[in-house]
Amino acid sequence: MSDNFKIVAQFVKDISSETPNIETYFYVREFLKNYSLNINITSAPLKNRMIEINTQLTYLDKGSPKNKSHFEITYTSVVQIAESIKEKKVIEKIVLCDVQKEIYPKLEKIFTNLLSDSGYPGVKFEKKIDFEQLYSQRLN
Repeated sequence: MSDNFKIVAQFVKDISSETPNIETYFYVREFLKNYSLNINITSAPLKNRMIEINTQLTYLDKGSPKNKSHFEITYTSVVQIAESIKEKKVIEKIVLCDVQKEIYPKLEKIFTNLLSDSGYPGVKFEKKIDFEQLYSQRLN
């Protein structure tokens, strides 16, 4: 936990696994290596110095095969920002980096369980997301 913020709630807002038919299922099992993980973070201010942060993971094939499955989760965190924090840049780093580092291990576990329970066991995201690096790259 940080002195700058406190997570007051976290939950799965939306979760989806879509495989339209058996042909797609067998195709995706064979070519799951073509799928890649994407992350999108949005936020909205709430009352009492709280912010709703939605972290969305999408696992998809960026190519254009006709047989595609779609996997997506939106994980919501409600964060209260400390009274002492006034600078917009500090709040931005809390939203895009600090909260993400704290919630991501649980979010990744939920998402890999979804993939496994959807018939695609053994999916591991080999490359860990470095939120500090992503935040730094965003500033450049």
